[in-house]
Amino acid sequence: MRLQIELVPRQKSSLTLRNPVMLASGTAGYGLEYARLAEIQRLGAFVCNGVTQRPYAGAAQPLILEAPSGLLSALDQPNPGLQAVLKTSARTWANWETPVIVNLAGTEIAEFVQLATRLESVPGVAALELNLACPDFAADDLPFDANPTSVERLVSAVRQATALPLLAKLSASIGDVRATALAAASAGADALTLVTGQPGLRIDVHTRRPLIFGALSGPAIRPLALRLIYEVAHELRRSYPQVPLIGGGGIVTAHDALEFLLAGATAIQIGSITFANPRAAIKIVEGLEAFLESEGVADIAEIIGAAQPD
Repeated sequence: MRLQIELVPRQKSSLTLRNPVMLASGTAGYGLEYARLAEIQRLGAFVCNGVTQRPYAGAAQPLILEAPSGLLSALDQPNPGLQAVLKTSARTWANWETPVIVNLAGTEIAEFVQLATRLESVPGVAALELNLACPDFAADDLPFDANPTSVERLVSAVRQATALPLLAKLSASIGDVRATALAAASAGADALTLVTGQPGLRIDVHTRRPLIFGALSGPAIRPLALRLIYEVAHELRRSYPQVPLIGGGGIVTAHDALEFLLAGATAIQIGSITFANPRAAIKIVEGLEAFLESEGVADIAEIIGAAQPD
């Protein structure tokens, strides 16, 4: 059976994955520790934690808390900065069979462009993923993906700065993401990742102050994420059929992953469950293999989008 997929079919530099299972940004750091816990070479791709131009310590703790059927994570990007990531991680990535996708975070278009330019020819960097949920300082700190025009400007600027495969990651906070998805596709994104978490809040009842403003992820948002994938896939079929979708949001089992693939995702990202079970993504790969064999499906491409209307 064939699990291999081509993630960016319209790019000159291809991005072939041995299977459609990826680890999402923010779930396993920069991969070095994860590689000691699970067979990272069995994954389709690994997306590292968000990277900014300069080191950023992040907000005060707590940055992550448990929530009903999920996690609430601070809307923040603590990281050691691009130079440190390249020094400590990129050399290792270059020796991996699993392609590494670098998630870019910034507060202005110029920062994203600088990051993309610096990563253009770095061995071990297979593609870039733009975090469009980052605040745009030029637009009252609203997320870039709050406005299709902002999405188009950002994606277009980065597209002109790099020949690397370019993924655009959209959030669910704006509800209907079809307009921003179309804007990202029209501006040159090679694939779209849906979705980051839903906005959430916890309050400390003793101090009577907010404890954490964050993004809700995990199984609690899976039905929402699945519907968004279904709707965006249907929209892209008409306008940009060559732009694949990467689905995520509460995927825990191979059954969950299959729902996203049937809805129209070409690949899927595993996130919150990794904190509870670092090998969850590997188990999902095994589950997909077992499903294809039991159903007599020769190629995983046969089920991608199969739930979409004819």
